[in-house]
This record gives sequence, structure tokens and C-alpha cells, in this order.
Amino acid sequence: MHMVIYALVEESTHDDALATGKAVFNRLVGTDPHAGAVFDYHVTFDEEDTSVAGTARWGELPTAAPVDSDDGQDLLERGWEATKEEFERNLDRVREALDELSDEEIMRDEDLARHAFHQVGAYDGPTIFLYNEYANGIRHREQLDRVLEESEELWIVPADVHF
Repeated sequence: MHMVIYALVEESTHDDALATGKAVFNRLVGTDPHAGAVFDYHVTFDEEDTSVAGTARWGELPTAAPVDSDDGQDLLERGWEATKEEFERNLDRVREALDELSDEEIMRDEDLARHAFHQVGAYDGPTIFLYNEYANGIRHREQLDRVLEESEELWIVPADVHF
């Protein structure tokens, strides 16, 4: 499956932001030898040699945008809303499992209950859409606000990832 994720990076130029964003995505796909793979591969929106990912799949998106620009705010809102929606969807599944399933059914992963528990607690992967420049998933609003407040020249870089 494909999804668009976003790296929030502090850089002074578009090209530097794109390069740092690619480094974040490389860590998330395990290209960095010190990082475990969270996704299978990534395609940024400056790559034109693919017919199944990036612009070919999602249409035109900025390759990188200052967070305080209109494009940057749009990308940031997309990433944060997607993170919230996935969290709430999985949290509803957890609540439903706790209300309707026995401990043994949950232990057997009936209706993918344990999977939903795992997704609610995830630090990265398909339920997290925003990442900082260290490839750490941004999981709650206070964490996002801290990144936004502490950065002077913050850029957002989107990428299509496969998982």
C-alpha cells in the first residue's frame, strides 16, 4: 500500500530541505545502516522516472515548502489530520474490542484487535504521517507544536512511501 508522509526539517534553502527530507525517508526505509526499515521504499515529488508512485500516483505536490507558506500549511494540515484520523480509527477499534471481545479472543487477535492495540501505540509506520528531521514520528499535538515553535526555518517535505 502507498501513503504520503511528511518530514519537518530545519534548513535555509529548498535544496537543503529536500536533501534532509530524503535523508529522513532513507532512514525510514532502512537505507541508513543504523536504522530499521519502517517502509519498503520512498519516492519524493521531484522524481519523474516512476509510473506507480509520487506524482504519478498522487498528482503534483511541492517537493519541499516552507511551513509558513500556503503550500507548507496545506501539507502540514494534511499530515496532521491523517495522523489524527488514523489514531482515532484505531482507538475506536481498541475500545470496541475491549467492550465486545474476551481476553482470550483479544489474545488470539480476533478481528485484528491486537493489531489495533499495536497501531495506537505506534511510534512510526503507516499510522504516523509526520516525522521530524531525525525520522522520529510526531504522535501528538504538543510534540508537533514544539517542533513548530523551536524551528526558525522549518520546511515540510512530502514523500510517497510503500508499506
